[in-house]
Amino acid sequence: MTTEKQGKCPFPHHEQPKTSGCPVAHGASTSTEQSVMAFWPNSLNLDILHQHDTKTNPLGEAFNYAEEFKKLDLEALKNDLKALMTDSQEWWPADWGHYGGLMVRMAWHAAGSYRTTDGRGGAGTGNQRFAPLNSWPDNANLDKARRLLFPIKKKYGNKISWADLIILAGNMAYESMGLKTFGFAGGREDIWHPEKDIYWGEEKEWLEAGDKRYEDSEEREKLENPLAAVQMGLIYVNPEGVGGKPDPLKTAQDMRVTFARMAMNDEETVALTAGGHTIGKCHGNGDASLVGADPESASIEEQGFGWMNSQGKGHSEDTITSGIEGAWTTEPTKWDNGYFKLLMNHDWWLQKSPAGAWQWEPMHIEEKDMPLDAHIPGVRRKPIMTDADMALKIDPEYNKISQRFAEDQAYFSEVFARAWFKLTHRDLGPKARYLGADVPSEDLIWQDPIPAGVTLTDEQVAELKAKINASGIANNELIATAWDSARTFRGSDYRGGANGARIALVPQKEWAGNEPARLSKVLDALNAIKQAVNFEVSLADLIVLAGTVGLENSVKQSGFAVEVPFDSGRGDATQEMTDVDSFAPLEPIHDGFRNYVKADFVVQPEELLLDKAQLLGLTAVEMTVLIGGMRVLDTNFGGSKAGVFTDKAGVLSNDFFVNLTDMANKWQPTGKNSYDIVDRKSGETKFTATRVDLVFGSNSVLRSYAEFYAQDDNKERFIRDFVKVWTKVMNNDRFDLK
Repeated sequence: MTTEKQGKCPFPHHEQPKTSGCPVAHGASTSTEQSVMAFWPNSLNLDILHQHDTKTNPLGEAFNYAEEFKKLDLEALKNDLKALMTDSQEWWPADWGHYGGLMVRMAWHAAGSYRTTDGRGGAGTGNQRFAPLNSWPDNANLDKARRLLFPIKKKYGNKISWADLIILAGNMAYESMGLKTFGFAGGREDIWHPEKDIYWGEEKEWLEAGDKRYEDSEEREKLENPLAAVQMGLIYVNPEGVGGKPDPLKTAQDMRVTFARMAMNDEETVALTAGGHTIGKCHGNGDASLVGADPESASIEEQGFGWMNSQGKGHSEDTITSGIEGAWTTEPTKWDNGYFKLLMNHDWWLQKSPAGAWQWEPMHIEEKDMPLDAHIPGVRRKPIMTDADMALKIDPEYNKISQRFAEDQAYFSEVFARAWFKLTHRDLGPKARYLGADVPSEDLIWQDPIPAGVTLTDEQVAELKAKINASGIANNELIATAWDSARTFRGSDYRGGANGARIALVPQKEWAGNEPARLSKVLDALNAIKQAVNFEVSLADLIVLAGTVGLENSVKQSGFAVEVPFDSGRGDATQEMTDVDSFAPLEPIHDGFRNYVKADFVVQPEELLLDKAQLLGLTAVEMTVLIGGMRVLDTNFGGSKAGVFTDKAGVLSNDFFVNLTDMANKWQPTGKNSYDIVDRKSGETKFTATRVDLVFGSNSVLRSYAEFYAQDDNKERFIRDFVKVWTKVMNNDRFDLK
């Protein structure tokens, strides 16, 4: 184990304020577990594994969104959305009579919370409807955009999710203003309660001053993992400058880091920034202190609205959102090259908006190049630029890209359309999840493309099993290889998994956590089998089938007749189909299921286990079952015997739980993350363990599961439950089976 310091815990430890005898635990959650955390803050918080409790979903378990989406009249919906753009409402009038800028910002901010480090955030769940995102300062007044959309949601109902509708509204906004978009895919399913256990930063206040996300505020590339935004409450960077102090070169550094963590390169960053600012405007025409509380803090009569403005009309020319005031282009409701013409051809100086925010304004500009006021007829206003806009002019690399875009509108439009599609679809997963007639036919490398696989016959599967059994590879090596292939799956953005057999490609075959020497031995044997048969079979299927064979053998040794299901049909990706750099965040630097931690973290190994389990889509019970089975199957990293609480290693049994809960034993620490299990009478050391092993005996909830599976009448139940959750993990990325 190294002493390298890694990022902070990927989910927050909730702090509870004191209450005045109220039976409800006020704060981040109202669950019983959170009230427990108030008294015992070091207790393991399992809430992250209950994040998407199906009991909150009003659609019910039988609802199939893909089938409902197929019934949708997509063209009619698109036409309704385009009509909405110019259907200005008195309660929230449209700028220049067009809601395009507002709808684009809503879609952008839904998608822009995505981060590559753990795949969390993004537009895939409709999470912008709930706290904390619905009340982030950067999302101010987007509650109005969603309310404007509600009549359309009401009309089309369950055939379109909020998550899909938000992105489609952004697409239609651009199309209504003249951009030819790259395409649209449905398939995002809504959540129905807040994702309160995603780590958005340790700050206690919105836009808190200081650089808590950096060990050194001058080393801007060292933004705390897994975060992507530079401050709490922002989608990416501060529009006024680093820490609210204008400095385009410093802002460029922040942009480069935060956009990279949204999976964007320099060209995409420039295109997205410019394309987002080609339409619409900023709002800061007045005293920001007159703006009311965010939606989560607003009074009950506001009915979920936030940021109510008591100044003047409260909207229109009196609107306050970011505090910056003005439009970027001469014609803010038209897709054109006006952004670059103004940015590159004028000199800019710092000014303050009416709300007191820093913004850049042109030193000299002809009246004809000034945009009309969004609400007052006949009045023209100076255009503005944020510090991020100025970064595109001042930063040398961004400037080169901006110059090319300025000279070639068609190229800019193409790059932006593709970058916008990537931004709004990055967390939707592979194309197998895409729905609708507007799905682009082109395969894009960031979609992690995988060729179609072949379905094997029962006879072919039997022949392959026989050859695997004759290969001489140990059961635990077959199981570990299949697990390593499948464990990369992230339910946050649907990346990774066994399909594609990318464990045989760079970079995965070189990852330390995959034990390259053992992996190479197993892959060589499976490739030899692949060549020996006279029918087509993918390496991806062979890897999973080999794990199935190893597990079947271990089940047979237990004395129980339990079938291990196997579904063929996986394909094999090629190295050319694999964006090597983009797979770096998927590297397993911790995996409690194989008792592996690559480095010292600032949180305990058992907390990292919860993060891994949640990304795999596991419940607390499923996590418990997997740990117990993987330990007795002897699949620990490096052959470690920690947690292998059995004298029949390799046999699938409930021995892990039996010995963990046996009161004839006691536990003694031997190091920071190592323990001995000692016989109380003889003092003999019987087993060794890590914190990940012992938490299943120390945490009251997990112990209840451990005791359940330790029961004599649950031996077969444990094996069946293990096989079921094993199959779930192997098929996590088989969207064709769902």
